[in-house]
Amino acid sequence: MTTLTAASTQLIDTTRLAQALEKFASDRNWAQFHSPKNLVMALSGEVGELTEIFQWLTEDASRTAARTPETAQAVEEELADVLMYLVRLASVLGVDLNAAAQRKLQLNGEKYPVEKARNSAKKYDQL
Repeated sequence: MTTLTAASTQLIDTTRLAQALEKFASDRNWAQFHSPKNLVMALSGEVGELTEIFQWLTEDASRTAARTPETAQAVEEELADVLMYLVRLASVLGVDLNAAAQRKLQLNGEKYPVEKARNSAKKYDQL
């Protein structure tokens, strides 16, 4: 298993997106509305909109929804909304998403070792 450390190569780089979102909010004087509570609720709403796209699709149709003309644009837009609210929330809270993702990936690797978790959908405490 690969061990990630703080010095590891970045998994994600959200710095420029966070800056663009900060400017977008600042230009509109929206920072006053961007409390963590409000951003979490907005994020949940966007996840709900993404969920609606997939709600009644078959398993096979869900796998191709981002490439199907009827749903591709909506999937793309909702994924972007989720990403933007997540990055904005992390920025407002001062959370380094790259560091958090690295730590969580490491933790998940420990909770779900390959030799126990491979081909299993069981939760870590049931492996």
